[in-house]
Amino acid sequence: MNLLPGAEPFYFPGGPVGCLLIHGFTATPQVMRPLGERLTRAGHTSYGIRLPGHGTAPADLNRVSWRDWAIAVEEGVRVLRGNCDQIFLIGHSTGGSLALHFAGQEQVTGVAGISTMRHLPEDGRFALLRKLPYPIRLQVFRLYARRRKFLEKGPPAWYDWDAHREYIAYKVNPINAIIELRLLLGELERTLPGVACPLLLLHSINDETIPYGHAEEFLAGVASTDKTLIRLEHCGHVAPLDAEREIVFAEVVEFVERLARA
Repeated sequence: MNLLPGAEPFYFPGGPVGCLLIHGFTATPQVMRPLGERLTRAGHTSYGIRLPGHGTAPADLNRVSWRDWAIAVEEGVRVLRGNCDQIFLIGHSTGGSLALHFAGQEQVTGVAGISTMRHLPEDGRFALLRKLPYPIRLQVFRLYARRRKFLEKGPPAWYDWDAHREYIAYKVNPINAIIELRLLLGELERTLPGVACPLLLLHSINDETIPYGHAEEFLAGVASTDKTLIRLEHCGHVAPLDAEREIVFAEVVEFVERLARA
């Protein structure tokens, strides 16, 4: 297995507060590394995991299941618990979905979700399938995946194009992995009401991949009483690297430190 240059996981030891950073679908730990560095400069331990199937080749992502991603989160939490007293889960996009799925079943100090996915975005290429019952849609999609392995991504929408050029992610969406992503989000439907820990969400109103309304749905669907939604206005979907990344860093660090002090 050959990792893409820069796609390696990272572990930055710090204090007794542990932060597990979880990247999104088709991306790599690189998207979370600057945030991890900022948290460690603030005195906290940061661990950026690499989800199975990511950071190598798109075909590898077609060979894993959503449970493999969930297990990677569980193992990451276990590593941090061996060295830290408090655990925060910080995820981008699908990484935020995985963080909330875990927090709906296990106790953590807090969750921060950035551009977090609540359900799959609409894709005009499959508009006719929306009229079919969910099990039939899934079966049709599986049959389609036997003939075609990947879907092309749409044009990127960034505000900081220098950051975009450094972004490490697959150029296509593996279709079998999209099916697994749908299954993960179905499980999140079941576990989300169990999320009772403090929750911070950051989402851009200009996110063309995951609409801002997903964040509002999350706020309404959790049991948490300590929950905050930060509205970003000058960045796209990849907020941890895009033009408002400093706002993301500051809000996440403040969230962690406020709860750690408490």
